Amino acid sequence: MKFSVHAGLWMARWTDELAPIVKTVADLGFDGVEVSLLGMSNEKAEALGQLIKDHSIGVTCSDGLSKEADITSEDATVRAAGIDYLRWAVQTTAKIGSSGLAGVVYAPWGVYDPANISVRSTRSAEAFAALDGDLADHGVTLGIEAINRFETDLVNTAADAVAMAEACGSARVGALLDTFHLNIEEKDIKSAIISAGDRLVHFHVSDNDRGVPGSGHVPWNEVKAGLDAIGYDGWIVAEMFVIAGNPASADLNIWRNIEPEATDAARRSLDFMRTTFT
Repeated sequence: MKFSVHAGLWMARWTDELAPIVKTVADLGFDGVEVSLLGMSNEKAEALGQLIKDHSIGVTCSDGLSKEADITSEDATVRAAGIDYLRWAVQTTAKIGSSGLAGVVYAPWGVYDPANISVRSTRSAEAFAALDGDLADHGVTLGIEAINRFETDLVNTAADAVAMAEACGSARVGALLDTFHLNIEEKDIKSAIISAGDRLVHFHVSDNDRGVPGSGHVPWNEVKAGLDAIGYDGWIVAEMFVIAGNPASADLNIWRNIEPEATDAARRSLDFMRTTFT
């Protein structure tokens, strides 16, 4: 297992400077850091890639789509813009030095159209199929994140994520599962993880309130048993949003401080992950 933390834990805005965050992550002893491509530019990506090398840690990337780049849109021009954006995201992920890109990459976050879930899912899968060559050329794996019903109507469960990955026909597309969302949507977390099998390419952890794993009521024995059953040995990333009062937290509906301080939350999370998953 490799243990990481999402830089968003410390960010007030998605455009915040990453250098001090990367240093903190390395100083705490994490194996890597996860960074969002929101607000990323080619110049920032090159600088970040060098920064990652300087601190001798790994990196993974997360991203999402805008309404202007919605690969589920009825408008073919909008869908094409979405594929172009994802191609840029794959290239940028590689430029940063990462082989993993994951997130809500199948539709804009918070957009709902339940009457057309089937056709929208098909369009997402077709877009991912079109990316297969780009993923292969840049050595990147794409993870489809299953998130809860209050954030999307398209991919809520492990089964949804796996079905979309399989529908696209690319071996470089898989599922990202996250304990915060699993705790809301799955009746049996262990079985859900096992059902993903070798399609599970990335894994996020936080507790039921998006705070430090192990501090709430997520059934961690089931989480570990599920990961052990499928032999998962990839990244486990603490993706927490815990500080209220800034734009990035408002995006995730964090209206109160879940934890008192970000760096302490990261330190406690790493201790928990090492104890639980090794």
